[in-house]
Amino acid sequence: MADILDQSEVDALLNAVNVGDMDSEADGAASDRSAVFESSRDVALYDFKRPERVSKDQMRALQSIHEGFARNFGASLSGFLRTIVETRVSTTEQLTYSEFIHSLPSPTCFTLLSAEPLDGQLCLELSPLIVFPIVDRLLGGTNAEIFIPQRPLTAIEMRLMNRIINRALSNLTEAWADLVKVKFAVTGTESNPHLVQIVAPNEVVVVIGFEIKIGARAGTMSICIPFNVIEPVIGKLGAQSWLAYSHKASNKAQEDSFAQNLKQAKVEVRTYLGETEITVDDLVSLAPGDIIRLDKLVTRDFLMRVEGRNKFAGRIGKLRGNRALQITRNAKPDEIL
Repeated sequence: MADILDQSEVDALLNAVNVGDMDSEADGAASDRSAVFESSRDVALYDFKRPERVSKDQMRALQSIHEGFARNFGASLSGFLRTIVETRVSTTEQLTYSEFIHSLPSPTCFTLLSAEPLDGQLCLELSPLIVFPIVDRLLGGTNAEIFIPQRPLTAIEMRLMNRIINRALSNLTEAWADLVKVKFAVTGTESNPHLVQIVAPNEVVVVIGFEIKIGARAGTMSICIPFNVIEPVIGKLGAQSWLAYSHKASNKAQEDSFAQNLKQAKVEVRTYLGETEITVDDLVSLAPGDIIRLDKLVTRDFLMRVEGRNKFAGRIGKLRGNRALQITRNAKPDEIL
């Protein structure tokens, strides 16, 4: 038999209906269930107009490659311009080619690159905010109060910038060598990027943005890499393979190359006969033929230092009329003279 409500429960139900609490409670329960259902689903937005064809791990690998390029390029520019140049990666993102082109100023220094044996072309863009200070520096200026004109580069200015671009391509080739052996070369230049169409406007490109600082002046540089260019080697940018490469030791060829180069380095070698103490009066009265008595017997080992560090010990003597040291053992790092 069903339970029968007493009078107090009936009164409570009537009051709830009159006030509207039951509706609000029902709505609250429904909204709570909806929130729980929404939170239980892992929903990710996807834009079909801008598909992400390069994974996050591959983007991080590309950023790591170009961070090495930025360091080398900054050091190369510092030596070439004879001033401190700071270069760093500021952004790494996927865009459509039309979005990349519309984000650039016009006119600008826009260079087309080939990357044999990869198919397609890349873009290297240098902002006028950094191009004209570089040109001013190369022509002997101080960059103190340089005016940034809104015009394309002249033939002379472009030839000067080609020297900078060639250095960038050399460093870029070295940075990409661990990914694929490529040879970057300039195939064309343009001042208006809207006139250059290397891929379809809706094609996905990877854009690496750099910030370059020369003293108080700063500007940007961008490298645009269409997906079809890196598609043949995109598998090498996986997280596991790239991390395995980055942590592995240098190969035998590199070790041999370093050892061969070090063999040509010159070092300072000194042999210490001993020590003694004399007065200043004796020092100023020294003359050729005088004998200074040291605190070490001739039968003991004499210490030889290489670049100021203990290396060998041996006996002194003569060889073919020259003073010589016959090495008898390795010296201890803390051995006293």
